[in-house]
Amino acid sequence: MPFPSPEPLPCVELETGAKSACAVIWMHGLGADGNDFVPIVNRLALPRGMSIRFVFPHAPMRPVSINRGLVMRAWHDYDVGESGSGIRVEPGSLGESQQAVEALIGRERQRGIEPGKIVLAGFSQGGALALHVGLHYPEPLAGILALSCYLPVAPLASTWVSRPDDAGVPIFMAHGTLDNVVPLTAGRAARQGLLESGRTVEWHEYPMAHSVCEDEISDIGSWLVRVLA
Repeated sequence: MPFPSPEPLPCVELETGAKSACAVIWMHGLGADGNDFVPIVNRLALPRGMSIRFVFPHAPMRPVSINRGLVMRAWHDYDVGESGSGIRVEPGSLGESQQAVEALIGRERQRGIEPGKIVLAGFSQGGALALHVGLHYPEPLAGILALSCYLPVAPLASTWVSRPDDAGVPIFMAHGTLDNVVPLTAGRAARQGLLESGRTVEWHEYPMAHSVCEDEISDIGSWLVRVLA
């Protein structure tokens, strides 16, 4: 199949072994950059000898409506609906980031790693993008890791499953019960939409705000071992 042609996004890369057999493409949250989650790799307690390439792309700079047009690193522009209800994502910027992440998947394929050995991961806005790209990618991935996030589009759940094999792609979702940036209700709604589409979701809640915690990092490490072994 042809791979997307856009120039790959600048990335931070970290490899846990001499020759990577699998890859994790991990998108940061709004206003951060690819360095944000690099320190977590050494805290995942991955088995010695498990060789993974971690790819942490930098989102492009763009104005963000919810922050009154302030320019920052963002995977898509968005705002909230009237009375603060709902997250309204600007589809053009979402589509651009989808193509950019698919280009990164294409680059991993060129380096010898097939989709079944690639995990898409992300936090907050990056987690929403991981879900969006992973649910629409034309071949099954090893898994989708979506942390403290929401669905970036209306939950038209029946359109997400186009092949029986794709419905079995493992999905790990986690959210803080004290999150005041992306409410827990948004994460639970995303999970419900996925379940209604026939997806299987491993769901975790932790007593934390809009962040990550040690128990969550431990659970992520165990999940990565399962889906990439």
